[in-house]
Amino acid sequence: MNPNWDERYSDKTFAYGKAPNQFFKEWLLKFTPGHILMPADGEGRNGVFAAAKGWQVTCTDLSVEGKQKAMQLAGSLGVTIDYFVGDMAQLSFQEESFDAIGLIYAHFSADKKIAIHHQLAAYLKPGGLVIFEAFSKENLARREKDPAVGGPRDLGMLFSKSEIMDSFTGFEVLYLEEEEVELHEGKFHNGLGSVIHFVGRKIDQ
Repeated sequence: MNPNWDERYSDKTFAYGKAPNQFFKEWLLKFTPGHILMPADGEGRNGVFAAAKGWQVTCTDLSVEGKQKAMQLAGSLGVTIDYFVGDMAQLSFQEESFDAIGLIYAHFSADKKIAIHHQLAAYLKPGGLVIFEAFSKENLARREKDPAVGGPRDLGMLFSKSEIMDSFTGFEVLYLEEEEVELHEGKFHNGLGSVIHFVGRKIDQ
């Protein structure tokens, strides 16, 4: 069962904390700021961090409560973000209009995830970047042993390296590994998780 995101984000505390994801932070700081799209950005911890580092940020999520928390966080740091509420598959942006896309625990249904990644890739300018962290298929067994680590219970929503290659054809791979990560992200990501890390640059064809 997927969480009710409005219910999860309605709590006063931030479900995954206010600090950015460590992998996203590490890689974002390597690049010159531009316009970044943050799908499934929830309460905005990663999008707001990017805005604080000089990026023009567009966030999306299914949750109205998530948007409210993200705008609250942005306001507390004196930065601005654009934030659209809706299903990523039904939202539309101009092709080749973003310099980067941050996909941090953006888990989509098994029948949609690769198509959504193709959709997102079309929004990137040639030379644009994807920074990605999400749970791998190996995480399902970890979650069964330690539910605190979090992540989808549906194997089809989890990722493999081969799926990332299928999702982001036409990209130069800057980094692609399946790795164990000790997570300390708010209430819902705690413990040793198995994740896919990917950074890719869209090839100018």
